[in-house]
Amino acid sequence: MRDLALCLFIFILAKHVSSVPTKEQFQSCLSTISKTPNNLSKHTSDSRLYTASLKTSSPSSNFLNLNFTSLKPILTLKPQSESEIKKAILCSKKLGVQVRTLSGGHDYEGLSYLSLTPFIIIDLVNLRSITINLTEETAWIQSGATLGELYYKIAKTSKVHAFAAGICPSVGVGGHISGGGFGTIMRKHGLASDNVVDARLMDVNGRILDRKTMGEDLFWALRGGGAASFGVVLSWKVKLARVPEKVTCFISQHPMGASMNKLVHRWQSIGAELDQNLFIRVIIDNSVEGGQRRVKTTFQALFLGGVDKLIPLMNQKFPEIGLRAQDCSEMSWIESIMFFNWKSGQPLETMLNRDLRYEDLYFKAKSDFVQKPVPENVFEEVTKRFLEQETPLMILEPLGGKISEVSESESPYPHRRGNIYNIQYMVKWRVNTVEEMNKHVTWMRMLYDYMTPYVSSSPRGAYLNYRDLDLGNNTGTKTSFEDARVWGEKYYRGNFKKLGLVKGKIDPTNFFRNEQSIPPLF
Repeated sequence: MRDLALCLFIFILAKHVSSVPTKEQFQSCLSTISKTPNNLSKHTSDSRLYTASLKTSSPSSNFLNLNFTSLKPILTLKPQSESEIKKAILCSKKLGVQVRTLSGGHDYEGLSYLSLTPFIIIDLVNLRSITINLTEETAWIQSGATLGELYYKIAKTSKVHAFAAGICPSVGVGGHISGGGFGTIMRKHGLASDNVVDARLMDVNGRILDRKTMGEDLFWALRGGGAASFGVVLSWKVKLARVPEKVTCFISQHPMGASMNKLVHRWQSIGAELDQNLFIRVIIDNSVEGGQRRVKTTFQALFLGGVDKLIPLMNQKFPEIGLRAQDCSEMSWIESIMFFNWKSGQPLETMLNRDLRYEDLYFKAKSDFVQKPVPENVFEEVTKRFLEQETPLMILEPLGGKISEVSESESPYPHRRGNIYNIQYMVKWRVNTVEEMNKHVTWMRMLYDYMTPYVSSSPRGAYLNYRDLDLGNNTGTKTSFEDARVWGEKYYRGNFKKLGLVKGKIDPTNFFRNEQSIPPLF
């Protein structure tokens, strides 16, 4: 049956290929709209079957994903100006092809550069200017910038400002903000999307809208609802956060076992309740020591203050971990980003490297939200399962604090009060074969199924920035809103309906779509 389904899938894609506009037709359309020369990437060709594992068609990314068979883009455009984006959108409408907008290329299922239907890529790599206003304590950031470029610019401008967003420097600002945006100071300052105060969006007709002209409903949708459903976000205006000149970080590693399970269990009860200045996440992975595979747990922490205040706080709230002053390091906020990337002591210019991929590394990821502590014995079972894999990973990130102070409906991201932490599951492999992929993906799905009784339900929550096509996906232009609820309410809960209504107003023909975009609701 699987072979029959694959043959049918290839037949359907082959029919698409026969009617796809050519590169020359698209270029002709661009020239007709304007005589301005088009800045195309060197990877331009007619559509045909390919996978994301092809190095020539993969963007800069931390990981490559084999879980998606795609057409090859008709063109990859790297616009130098906003007017070139408008031309690309209008020609895509005219020729009946989809648009994929690429910021950093970190979509977990590759939807920023893969498609089952004919498409072009608009790569925003040349549109990444950053303008900081310390008087307002804000920054305008073009969507092609990476978090590392933003952080570097902030650090070179001020010693007491930061932005509440993620720790991976090569992640593109555009996708990260539009999906929510976890980070080490989110318990104090909220998600990245919570700190957006304005945005500039190009809609399906090539109009540029800001917060005033787009209206509050669309502005609401962009801040956590996945902006790719609504247009191309050109730039974001964000509120900067004030941070101390010195913060404190520590790492505490422990081998898994009964005592370690108790520590993780204790963390579950306090992680979301700690002082908002303190962020402690848990990383569970394995390594080979002395020829044997061993599972370990790492507590990785940032405190917005000095070690003199952190130690008494830890002794009061989490004495079980036995933290000492000599286990801690004081540093600047920007240095803490390096610390969380295991790059302490390296030049800050490392943050500007957009291509931090791990060569020949493939992966599958999933996510969960936890609302009450998981029993200790669950982590015993997780340990056993981790010993079956070469590179499994679970990251538990505490919520609470500022995140819980925001109402569930204030932005599309709904996982607020009542959720104590998020789980990111990931498994990686190096051998590029279907058999190897199936083995690891099956293992991941079985772990996910095992965790079902211990995580959120009705619906089981998921985080958009850890995109997972296992939850469901759209099938062409005719996917109904009701069908999309299968996966949409896992990401957005009750906010999915409002997102559909916004989509119906801004893009009623569903031009901006992908395999997990918001269908219009009328």
